[in-house]
Amino acid sequence: MSLDGIKGKMQQLRANADASSAKADELAAKVKTLEQENLAKEQEITSLTHKNQTMETELEGLHGRYTDLKKEVEQSGHQGTQNEALQRRLQILEEEAEEADKSLRETNDKLRQTDVKAGHFERKVQALESARDQWEEKYEEMSKKYAQVKKELEDVELEIGNM
Repeated sequence: MSLDGIKGKMQQLRANADASSAKADELAAKVKTLEQENLAKEQEITSLTHKNQTMETELEGLHGRYTDLKKEVEQSGHQGTQNEALQRRLQILEEEAEEADKSLRETNDKLRQTDVKAGHFERKVQALESARDQWEEKYEEMSKKYAQVKKELEDVELEIGNM
């Protein structure tokens, strides 16, 4: 093997090592970005879960108020104006209950969608971490080959120098 051949091989190994290092850095940045997105999605899930619980509690309260008012209306045989007022309150409470129920369904849908997205991002992070590990292994392998070729070059230069 000639000295130029060894130098060429060393340059090729350096280029491969540099490319592997750049790819590993790029993958590490992608992993970091996806982990941040995953954290944001987890925070959104927590927020939506809390909102969902709050709305369920509010909906239960509205249902209770609705039932109470409905009983009052049924028991009340009093004046027409009082009955009309209770009917209006009952109608308002029914509308509020429907709104709360609709909002609860929407929140549950958003929660499911966010959960699916979070799972997708977790799988993506795992895949990128695996790819990063493979690139790191290639980089280490190339570094070892580079060191070996460098040693061979030094030995050849030493032999040439001794001639």
